[in-house]
Amino acid sequence: MSYLVLARKYRPRNFTEMVGQEHVVQALSNALTQQRLHHAYLFTGTRGVGKTTVSRILAKSLNCQGPDGQGGITATPCGVCQACTDIDSGRFVDYTELDAASNRGVDEVQSLLEQAVYKPVQGRFKVFMIDEVHMLTNTAFNAMLKTLEEPPEYLKFVLATTDPQKVPVTVLSRCLQFNLRPMAPETVLSHLTQVLATENVPAEPQALRLLSRAARGSMRDALSLTDQAIAFGSGQLQEAGVRQMLGAVDRSYVFRLIEALAQGDGKTVVETSDALRMNGLSAASTLEEMSAVLQRMAVFQAVPQMAGAVDADDPEAAETARLAALMPADETQLLYSLCLHGRGELGLAPDEYAALTMVLLRLLAFKPAGGVGGAGESAEKKTLTRPETASTGASAASAPAPLAAPAAPIPPAAPLVAAVPVAQPTPAMPVPPAVAPVAASAMPTPAPTTAAVSALDDGAPGFDDASSSEPPPWPGSEDDAGPAAGALIAPTAPAAVTALPVRQARNFEQNQAPALTQQAQGAPEFVAIPVRVAPEPGARLQPAPHSAPVPASARYTPTEEGDVWHATVQQMVAAEAINALVRELALQSQLVARDGGHWLLRVERESLNQPTARERLRAALEAAGHATQISVEVGVVIDSPARRNAAAAAERQRRAEEIVHNDPFVQSLMRDYGARIVPGSIKPA
Repeated sequence: MSYLVLARKYRPRNFTEMVGQEHVVQALSNALTQQRLHHAYLFTGTRGVGKTTVSRILAKSLNCQGPDGQGGITATPCGVCQACTDIDSGRFVDYTELDAASNRGVDEVQSLLEQAVYKPVQGRFKVFMIDEVHMLTNTAFNAMLKTLEEPPEYLKFVLATTDPQKVPVTVLSRCLQFNLRPMAPETVLSHLTQVLATENVPAEPQALRLLSRAARGSMRDALSLTDQAIAFGSGQLQEAGVRQMLGAVDRSYVFRLIEALAQGDGKTVVETSDALRMNGLSAASTLEEMSAVLQRMAVFQAVPQMAGAVDADDPEAAETARLAALMPADETQLLYSLCLHGRGELGLAPDEYAALTMVLLRLLAFKPAGGVGGAGESAEKKTLTRPETASTGASAASAPAPLAAPAAPIPPAAPLVAAVPVAQPTPAMPVPPAVAPVAASAMPTPAPTTAAVSALDDGAPGFDDASSSEPPPWPGSEDDAGPAAGALIAPTAPAAVTALPVRQARNFEQNQAPALTQQAQGAPEFVAIPVRVAPEPGARLQPAPHSAPVPASARYTPTEEGDVWHATVQQMVAAEAINALVRELALQSQLVARDGGHWLLRVERESLNQPTARERLRAALEAAGHATQISVEVGVVIDSPARRNAAAAAERQRRAEEIVHNDPFVQSLMRDYGARIVPGSIKPA
């Protein structure tokens, strides 16, 4: 007695036995019940999902005669009449199955179509079933187009394919298409449980879960693997035997790896990878199992209610829920992406287990270092004090003595005006003699900040918290007749930063005053300091040219330590003492405080705060004769070398655009010939 494999023995014989294709079953059942029958059907889907099975059930439904021989077209074939039994056994004369993979030429198709002119011999309809129809040649497809479009009323076409993209659109447009979907592992598990219960084969639930996942949506593959597992286990299915047969990785290794990665335990990761090598388990299968677990973890993290309602009979679900609570959601997403891309890297590496180890260690490389910003470091930060010069400079800067006695009364409605930086000093704005001592004190000094500007604190005479938002009067206007606001012009040293007090700077920003800028390296420049003074008789204020908004990356608030840190970083960069990530850490950081040989830095991005980069920066500072110890915290950065460099570049760009726009020849071209300047085409020299 020959053995019939499970895939053929338990092939569905009617629509009620179909598993996992409810959308197709419902559509065909309703069509058969209402007698709304199409002349051509196309079933698509991957292998083992029921395309041939559905075509045979459809053929039986069309030709079923009922147990008493008086039946008609039905959605529930009886299975006992002559037509049903002959179709199940493959000898029904009016049901023809053509394998297009081996009969793909025009001659085979023409031979089949020649039978279409004859009426059914035994049944109610002739049914031509062409399997793997995408394998037909173009000539064969063209030969069947006319018959497929207008077949006789007794002829039905059923086409099946795994690759509908290769089927010509002329054929697709003549067929009613149904897509049979891959089945979920839970659906396959339920069907396997019923089959094995019918066969009286003992099986462990975990072994059936392994078979369900290995089937990848194909019920035929699941039944074939079950047949193999029964033979491997001598009539029973055990988890260890099925795992050994499939070569699947024990998920205990996967759970151990994920937990070690969540805790940053690189030693356990390497040891587990070596254990996989010693046991001969597949690296690709390991990454595949990890991807499946991580996907489930991500679902539990996004929907916590599902983690609390896991199946108690599934120990893997409970362990997955525990790991989902242990690993942050962003690390779960990162590790999932690394596992997916790591499978493609296994073939490129000389050793797949070394590639597996590198994929796993990659997460630890991108994982934020533990202990950064911990309690110990926080306590250390609290002991830092500001340098002596900082408090001294602040007290000196707040002295309003030079502005205590203005030469003339100050009009209460005079607006604050800030003159923009210019390439060369112009005689348009004479310096009033009444403020000459202030101009002398504003000359370049070696101090980190400009003394003349620092003296303009909130308590200085002649400054109001609420400045006028009106623009300065233009020369020759009617508003120019009364007292006008002057501007004190103070030259600054190269690479020096000039700033106003915080509250006054905020008032200027609200009133759209020109932004204070950093001077270009090595180029003399004059910076205007806003101050209320009495102008000389006949003095006129030159209007400030329009300037583009300063980018956010080029805005900074000068700090006490900013000049020192900027000069130090520029020196190390020029000497190539720092590079790559260390240089980026130095450029993007702000020097907060100095306590002898201990410097405190602040960065905005945690990714820059890496132990290796900190140590290399500390070594470079020590070699340059500066700090011997540094600490890095994460916070808001308002003054960094990168921001200062960006401000200098923005100022150079603004000055270049101003020179071009104010050029008389350029203005004549734009006025007389309608010329225009292409945005972005002006670049500073």
